[in-house]
Amino acid sequence: MQVLTSGFDLIEGPVWHPDLGLMFADTKRGGAYRVDQNGEVSTVFEHRRGIGGMALHENDGLIVSGRNIAFKGAAATATIVVLENDSRQGIIGFNDITTDSHGRIYAGALGFLPAETELSGVGGEQKGAPLFLIELDGSARAVHPDIKITNGLGFSPDGRKLYHADSGDRTVYVYDVKPDGGFSGRHVFAHTPQGLPDGLAIAVDGSVWVGIAHAGQVQIFEPDGSLRSQLEFPVPMVTSLCFGGKDMMDLYVTSGSDGTGRNDAGTVFHLRSSVAGLSVARARVKLRSN
Repeated sequence: MQVLTSGFDLIEGPVWHPDLGLMFADTKRGGAYRVDQNGEVSTVFEHRRGIGGMALHENDGLIVSGRNIAFKGAAATATIVVLENDSRQGIIGFNDITTDSHGRIYAGALGFLPAETELSGVGGEQKGAPLFLIELDGSARAVHPDIKITNGLGFSPDGRKLYHADSGDRTVYVYDVKPDGGFSGRHVFAHTPQGLPDGLAIAVDGSVWVGIAHAGQVQIFEPDGSLRSQLEFPVPMVTSLCFGGKDMMDLYVTSGSDGTGRNDAGTVFHLRSSVAGLSVARARVKLRSN
């Protein structure tokens, strides 16, 4: 295990770019960054906070979550909003995202119960929110109505199942995916009673690799949901992970500062995997200028 870079607050949204290397975001401090194999860090873009997930877009940029789902990159001089929040419906933003093989985007919303006199976003008790599918034409629809605390998303190798971590339930669920992107069912894949399931990634053998926040682990599940093994990390707040490298056998694991008594302990760990990870398709959702 290697510390590739450290000194951040809360690292989320790792994504592998075949030419640029590993990209990630600092949710609390803001901004997106890239790091090479020598640990050299450069800024991709500044300021934006709250990013919980990122995905490459075919137009040479990134789809990012946060207060909305948006595109940031060379194809636009300004941020292009792909899916807006809706505080009147209790949707205050979005957390993790992924893409399917067609380039459609799945985005988990974050919700709250507004106070009686406040419908625009401040205060209120957290509540469940939908999982959205953003179609290639930019339209969006809810494909599951109520996720307590949405987190990691990833497809099985054949694309027929979508795994989805709900930290509020300490559970990873699995959906049966229909050709139109909707679901024909959902059932429990695995429970994580010792921590909260956070970001996840899928390997070519169908195993599901889940970051366990507050437990300092990555747990590796067989396709049937049984626990294969787990990796231990020296910090409790393991947030997410992704595969990368030319052979997709480099495993990158991100963490946050919670539980360390510091606000600069967010780290990217690198280790070699015994199995290759699946590549995640680039988003192909149409970008509409605002």
